[in-house]
Amino acid sequence: MQKLEGKVAIITGGSRGIGRAIALRLAHGGARLVLCARGPEALNEVVKEIASAGGTALSVAADLRVPSEPARVAEATVKAYGGIDIVVNNAGATKRGDFLQLSDDDWADGFALKFFGAVRLTRSAWSELKKSGGSVLNISGAGGRTPGPEFTIGGSVNAALLSFTKAMADVGIRDGVQVNAINPGTIRTGRLQMRLASIVEEQQIDLATAERRFVQAAQVTRIGEPEDVASLVAFVVGPEGRFLQGSLIDIDGGSTKTI
Repeated sequence: MQKLEGKVAIITGGSRGIGRAIALRLAHGGARLVLCARGPEALNEVVKEIASAGGTALSVAADLRVPSEPARVAEATVKAYGGIDIVVNNAGATKRGDFLQLSDDDWADGFALKFFGAVRLTRSAWSELKKSGGSVLNISGAGGRTPGPEFTIGGSVNAALLSFTKAMADVGIRDGVQVNAINPGTIRTGRLQMRLASIVEEQQIDLATAERRFVQAAQVTRIGEPEDVASLVAFVVGPEGRFLQGSLIDIDGGSTKTI
């Protein structure tokens, strides 16, 4: 029997990158999925990919920055599948740059999706998670523990999400819901490819050299793959990971140097 057979999982930011990899991995484990992101076309491509492999998924296009949308996603999931077992809060990208060049709107947008979207979806799904003894997994980021001058918004949002995880883990003990967070480091996504391309242009080197220099400068073992994160997610929300509660798990190739 597949380890997630019959489980119902919501995955936000599920149309590409880490979210897409998580969706494919949980579907492979037998979970029935609701994938959420803003772009319906990209979402539907992932749904088709899952269906062609024998899995079950549906898409709900939604902008989770809008306060009413997380509740709509939770309601659509219950309507489709009868309950909710797993919520993976993965959506959200924050603007990088010089602090003095970042506007109030940049900061508000960073918190609106990644933090408040996760808060609202967790709240909207909580009653169903209590019934199922389910799991919430927040995909935060290494910047929440190791801030950087070019990542003031992202580091602050991620740190808030880690604090939220710890607080909700205690609520989860009371209500029988598992709550944890994963902190990915540098992962091979579209955003990373853009950063590497800028290094290629600035230093007039090839892509392989740019990646090697990036890894050396970051003092990490390698650049991570979305599938690395997806495999860890499957473990945490699966039966082997149930003793994890309030855990903030780094998967970053060694970028986090603090205890």
